[in-house]
Amino acid sequence: MQLTQTMYFLFMLSMLAACSDRSGAALRQAAEGAPRPYSLEDTEVRDIRARALGRDYQLFIGLPRDYAASTRKYPVLFVTDATYAFPLIRSITKRVRNGGEDLEEFILVGLSYANGETPEYSRRRDYTPTPNGDKEAPTGMPGRAPVYGEAEGYRRFIAEEVFPLIEQNYRADMRRTIYAGHSYGGLFGLHILFTDPTMFEKYIIGSPSLWFDRRVAFSAERSYARGHTDLPARVFMGVASYETLNFSSGDKRYNKSVDMVRDLQSLEHLLDSRSYPGLEVQTTIINDEDHLTVFPALITRGLKWALPARRSREGVN
Repeated sequence: MQLTQTMYFLFMLSMLAACSDRSGAALRQAAEGAPRPYSLEDTEVRDIRARALGRDYQLFIGLPRDYAASTRKYPVLFVTDATYAFPLIRSITKRVRNGGEDLEEFILVGLSYANGETPEYSRRRDYTPTPNGDKEAPTGMPGRAPVYGEAEGYRRFIAEEVFPLIEQNYRADMRRTIYAGHSYGGLFGLHILFTDPTMFEKYIIGSPSLWFDRRVAFSAERSYARGHTDLPARVFMGVASYETLNFSSGDKRYNKSVDMVRDLQSLEHLLDSRSYPGLEVQTTIINDEDHLTVFPALITRGLKWALPARRSREGVN
């Protein structure tokens, strides 16, 4: 009887060992075949605290393909609405570069929304210069009404905290900084332009919300003009052809209440009338696009305008 129990015990151990081996193999197989998050090569994410604002953000960093093998410094493109714009620009850049023939390499910095906030809530507050926005606008955050008017605080955060972080950790040529933003991001770019124009060397402004707060951006431009004789910056502005009013058309892509094409043309004419010696402005209307579809075409044109190939400057560090 004792022998039988011993044999049974040994048999059960062997069975458990076999099951354990099979379970381990199954776990390894499951792990090897398990789906993994997709990541973009040559990218990094950095957490940063906006001390004066009391909020946390992330910076998405895209490094040039030859960054590790190079010793030179690179121009830096900063783009708002990073969740959408950062991967888009990374993909477009690979196509437009054409093996380095059509576009200069650059460091891309995506400016994210505040941690724990929806894009709607974060961008309305951070990208608008005055608090007079639509208080009924959806935020995606139950119990929290929209907040507007903190663009200047956000601008200072970029200048005083984001810029130093990039300069200290990357081979960034901070004399060659480029801003890119669309919609409210375009409005924020104009706020920077009329507050501290040399903060960026170049500006890519897409479909700016010039209608915001009774066209407050025009008031900002007039205030700047009263105190300055020059506006040293290079600016590329674009808008979609459908971002106008056409009530005779049944096409739903046309804007319903604001003529953003006319607004941008008015801003262009106003800036031209100032005759600022250091200001260069180029504008474009992109056909067959609307407010939601125009950014890929706009940023493609903006990249080629801001970062033409370095063919004539090879070897420059």
